[in-house]
Amino acid sequence: MNCFYKPHTWRLAHSRSLELGPKAIVMGILNVTPDSFSDGGKFVDVDASVEQAIKMINDGATIIDIGGESTRPGAEPVSAQEEQDRVLPVLQALSDKTNVILSIDTYRASTAKIAIEAGAHIINDVWGFQKDPDLASIAVNFKAGCCAMHTGRERTKQSYVIKDQFAFLEQSLKNMKLQGVEGSQIVLDPGFGFAKDNHENIELLARFEELHTLGYPLLVGTSRKRFIGHFTGQDADNRDIGTAATSVVARMKGAQVFRVHDVATNIQALAMADAIIASRQD
Repeated sequence: MNCFYKPHTWRLAHSRSLELGPKAIVMGILNVTPDSFSDGGKFVDVDASVEQAIKMINDGATIIDIGGESTRPGAEPVSAQEEQDRVLPVLQALSDKTNVILSIDTYRASTAKIAIEAGAHIINDVWGFQKDPDLASIAVNFKAGCCAMHTGRERTKQSYVIKDQFAFLEQSLKNMKLQGVEGSQIVLDPGFGFAKDNHENIELLARFEELHTLGYPLLVGTSRKRFIGHFTGQDADNRDIGTAATSVVARMKGAQVFRVHDVATNIQALAMADAIIASRQD
């Protein structure tokens, strides 16, 4: 049995933890934004957000990832205050109503701090803990789980996809460890779709197992991304089957966490992948 399917404890804030490895973990996407590429505007109302989160939990999501600023290409940045005004009521409501693991999708230390105080367990940073130098210290102070994502935005990329993954993510790991983040807090995300063209995304998926050399659990976020539309011919609202296919490929190559919009479809697909993996156990 490959080591990435063996039990590994991901340490989170508020004395919570998750066991990664033997079974795929699904993280449901909850964008409380008016302009996200797939579901922008659908869940800006707190009641609608909570209803959607509970649906995803009932469908099998272990984590709900809440974001208050769109990360789609060309999206306008928002202020920290606006981001916090969007996410905090939802975080507080879900923390009161459920026992689900909550993740805050932010690169700002100020938002991460307030979100964890409101009940969040994980900091999910699309800039790989390299944009706000104070973010890692928040993770240390609160013992929060960390997801550091690779991005090709606002930087010169290396010539080869995997080489660039290692160059960026090794810098993220260095930054985090220098501030005291422990290895048991860290998950890495190769950042499908973030300044990567269609063929780079496919190559990254095809060579995904090479990322295990970094030595950390891996999260995959392919959900409804443009490259899936390129190869399937589907618009963003009709890419869930294509997403599930990429989830299965990544799971068979050792990914442990899957960030998706359509939880139910991916839960079913990953259950089949897990059954195959279990049948191969030593």
